Amino acid sequence: MRAIAVRQFGGPEVLELCGMPEPAVKGTHLKLRTRLAGVNFADIHLREGSYPSPLPCPFIPGNEVLGVAEDGRRFVALAKGGGYAEAVAAHRKLAFEVPDAVSDHDAIALTLQGNTAWHLLHTDLRLTAEDTLLVPAAAGGVGSIAVQLAKRTGAKVIAMAGTEAKRQLATDLGADAVVDSSTIDGLTERILDAAGGHVTAALEMTGGEVFHATLDALTPRGRLSVFGSVTGTEGLVPIAQLVGQSKSVTGFWLPSLYPSRTHLNDSMTALFDAVAAGWLKPVHGPVYRLGQARQAHHDLAARLTTGKVVLNLNP
Repeated sequence: MRAIAVRQFGGPEVLELCGMPEPAVKGTHLKLRTRLAGVNFADIHLREGSYPSPLPCPFIPGNEVLGVAEDGRRFVALAKGGGYAEAVAAHRKLAFEVPDAVSDHDAIALTLQGNTAWHLLHTDLRLTAEDTLLVPAAAGGVGSIAVQLAKRTGAKVIAMAGTEAKRQLATDLGADAVVDSSTIDGLTERILDAAGGHVTAALEMTGGEVFHATLDALTPRGRLSVFGSVTGTEGLVPIAQLVGQSKSVTGFWLPSLYPSRTHLNDSMTALFDAVAAGWLKPVHGPVYRLGQARQAHHDLAARLTTGKVVLNLNP
């Protein structure tokens, strides 16, 4: 089968299109013929060797796929690598049958990024209609879904994005106000101005100065959920600020829920139902062929993309 292999950690240039044996399938797994493979920041961290749970080289990257089983049913599946390939062995408890009412591109957008957004809001932050939520990268895969889920909850949503087109998209998705995140200068003040005061809940995935600006915009007893650091710069938590203002900072990583028998089944069902009902509309991003994986990684890392980025493995 055709696949993308990483034989050493590094930049996009280490993504190598090659032929590899098809994966062996155990009784606990389901073999899927891949149609779409999601491209995520997690894949970039895997490629660089900086992922929280790194894979030893050589490996096939890709943590989410949409594929077809031998009986013709469509599934989306979460994995720990292996997705950038024409065939995938997916664990049955992490594979979810796609309803007829949900398209391939909508389904793949819900799998890793949709589940992440869902659990950031409902499992970690426990968002309510009384909250004012700050959403970074609001035109991206996680952010665009988080905006819509938060509005459905009844929360006030303040969206951050780096370009006018992305800010307009966030507004179209339902954000109550938008903030230009292309510069750190005065970011806290601009968030406060857009929100009409401090926010009660916030998501963070940039790190460094943006982390501190977000924490400063949080009200006393506010909650901040950190789900990444795309700059690679850590935002060290100021203990005095947490204690003095009773702020909470938590970390979230979707694979921590993989052992659960209920969390992902419940969120996947809710997300499928929301798309079928028409009120949740995943934003479709660029589509690349398998041999364009290097370009896909480059564009995602450079923030040149909007919405869900995928590799298309259809013939």
